[in-house]
Amino acid sequence: MAAAEHAPTAGEYITHHLQHFQKNFAFENVKQTSIVDFGLFNFDSLVYSILLGAIGCFFLWRAARKATSGVPGRFQAAVEILSEMVENQAKGVIHNASSRKLVSPLALTVFVWIFLMNGMDMLPVDLIPKLWGDYNAATGHDPHHAYMRVVPTADLSTTLGLSTSVLLMCFFYSIKIKGLGGWGHELISAPFGAHPALWPFNFLMQLIEFVAKTVSHGMRLFGNMFAGELVFMLIALMGGAFTLSAAGIGLAVGHIVAGTVWTLFHILVITLQAFIFMMLTLIYIGQAHDAH
Repeated sequence: MAAAEHAPTAGEYITHHLQHFQKNFAFENVKQTSIVDFGLFNFDSLVYSILLGAIGCFFLWRAARKATSGVPGRFQAAVEILSEMVENQAKGVIHNASSRKLVSPLALTVFVWIFLMNGMDMLPVDLIPKLWGDYNAATGHDPHHAYMRVVPTADLSTTLGLSTSVLLMCFFYSIKIKGLGGWGHELISAPFGAHPALWPFNFLMQLIEFVAKTVSHGMRLFGNMFAGELVFMLIALMGGAFTLSAAGIGLAVGHIVAGTVWTLFHILVITLQAFIFMMLTLIYIGQAHDAH
């Protein structure tokens, strides 16, 4: 009876699972109270993204190190197919062969990294948060305030950080290909023309374009992964409503069916979102090579 009285409601369950494990720059546990707060960071997203990035780079490095000129093994063949796919996409949008020496490996890393971060959504939604709560209880901390989110791409700060990095790469190639003066001239002369009276409007339009690209690039990935994570939570609630009644048994069966169907569909989602982010990265960097 006591357990039932203290069981969280559906709203409390979802709210708890949507809360990040946050710390300030003094490394103290804090909780965000405003929409934008630069005084803290989502420690869980940071740890999982760095860990998964290291894992992805390790496997790519291992595939390159173990590559042979003979008949490749399955792992080498898979990496070669993936690398060839990325290289072919890069050739279609970036015609500068020198730039592709850096951009193609970058795009491959982006695809693998985002795929791994998206793939964390395939873990049971309560698995790692439950282990984290048990650890906090064992160490004398409040398990009910042990927040843990394991999908870095369902965190807007992660996806906007990635898209901002792409923007910086676009700036780098704009200056490298066109020169600082050429890029500066483009900022004030496109898209309306080079007349001095149009310079402020051109520059404003360029700023709007940069902001719109960066925000939409990050928001697209975040929105899809956040929605997928939320659906998994709703499906988990169906299983949590199991009782020895017709309605309870129906919810339990629905939990299994819906969970299976959504998991299979989500495999496509996590792969497609990684591919779209990679392709937009290539397209934006390719546009940085083009003169207006």
